[in-house]
Amino acid sequence: MVNFSYRVFTAVVEKKTFFHAAESLNVTPSAVSHSISQLENELGFPLFLRNHSGVELTNDGKTVLPVIQAILNTEEELYQVSASIKGLNSGRIRIGAFSSVCINWLPTIIRRFKNQYPQVEVTVFQGNFNQIADGVSNGSIDIGFSSLPVDDKLLVEPLIKDRIYCVAPSDFVPKDKMNVTNQDIGRRRFILQQIDYDRDTKKTLDQYNVTPNSLTYSIDDQSILSMVESGLGLGILPELALKKLSGNVHIYPFDKNFARTICLVTNKNLAQAPSTKRMLKEINSFLRSNYKNQFLG
Repeated sequence: MVNFSYRVFTAVVEKKTFFHAAESLNVTPSAVSHSISQLENELGFPLFLRNHSGVELTNDGKTVLPVIQAILNTEEELYQVSASIKGLNSGRIRIGAFSSVCINWLPTIIRRFKNQYPQVEVTVFQGNFNQIADGVSNGSIDIGFSSLPVDDKLLVEPLIKDRIYCVAPSDFVPKDKMNVTNQDIGRRRFILQQIDYDRDTKKTLDQYNVTPNSLTYSIDDQSILSMVESGLGLGILPELALKKLSGNVHIYPFDKNFARTICLVTNKNLAQAPSTKRMLKEINSFLRSNYKNQFLG
């Protein structure tokens, strides 16, 4: 068994307080505090800065985090390989995904996976592209869904081309009745999500002389539709994001074909774990069946 202090350390990093870390580990807060103090004494430097709202990593703590996470991941891989040799369905999968993948893909993928491997624990973290890539890189996420480009230190598998569309109020009609062109855009406002999430849609607008002061930012895809419906501007969303959204809006293609490439990202040290390989196979099977004309695998 790997040093328990390592597990306590990563739990505190994730939960941001000793109290919540103790809850997740089913131990007392004093046991967490003692374990962290013991680890700090062994390493010879403080790992956390304490403040009124909880704790945050010191610079030295940030340096050792990926090393400790790698040790824990190696132990987890050992248990999974051992379980596979004994013919058991065990292990865990930690998936990171952005909102439209969480809504449209993961419920079916996870249900199908759990039907085959009911004892494998599956957890999902929803975040933006940068958060997901960081999680895969430091080993806190096993499989991530992201959009190209991605850090070349990770294993990257392109999945589908996801076309980008213009979302307009119900009274808006493009001049050619079919496609949104530069003439239609003019000085109109556009509503996007935060920049690190919406980099692909922002690149699309860069082709149409849209100035920065013509951009408004919203918190999620459904909010964009609601703002467009209220006449506050035009939206711009990928096809996958539009699948389960509702609103009195019209969807038009641009006169040029813009798309983001959705991809899978895995950590080179974790990709061979049995449960990870099984989940990757299930993801590919789902996409091959449901996106025959778009699937890049």
